[in-house]
Amino acid sequence: MRKDVQLLLVESVDNLGIVGDVVKVRAGYARNYLLPHGLATEPSDELIASLANKRKEAEADQAKLRVERQALIKRLEGVEITMERACNDLGLLYGSVTQQDISGALKALGFAVKPREVRLPQVIKRLGQFEVNIKLAGGFEEHIQIHVVADREMEEDRREEMEFDNEGNLIEKSNKKKPAAEAKAAESAE
Repeated sequence: MRKDVQLLLVESVDNLGIVGDVVKVRAGYARNYLLPHGLATEPSDELIASLANKRKEAEADQAKLRVERQALIKRLEGVEITMERACNDLGLLYGSVTQQDISGALKALGFAVKPREVRLPQVIKRLGQFEVNIKLAGGFEEHIQIHVVADREMEEDRREEMEFDNEGNLIEKSNKKKPAAEAKAAESAE
């Protein structure tokens, strides 16, 4: 049994509306957040009329923000970031690359991107190249490349690859060269 109430927003609220909007919200959200913080009140025609100028300012701010976000997304096209991280010999990071790390690297390059706007498809816990989605409010998004590299010179893995046949049995590889006589005998047998 859901109980909704209608309120008039006296301040802009993220993900809800701007000044002067009449919104329908859950009673608990209204009682515990909007009303105590002075963000909303009971709707009336007089209040709606008195908030008209404030609403025009909020709409102008929204339009300005939209233009700024479009410009930021255009600038983010083709951006690649290289991040150095400590890792073991197998390429597994001792920590992980987080949204805050990526946001900080973008801010250092002059892009005002908040950590919550960085969308990681999975946890980055190994060396490699990853595609990360930057999603801004208003439906703007762009993909950037993250290159995670080791902070030291990596030793090459000198172990040989193991091969298995179709039944899952290990195929033995012999490193010794066959004597010439055995090789000729094997060829003539075929």
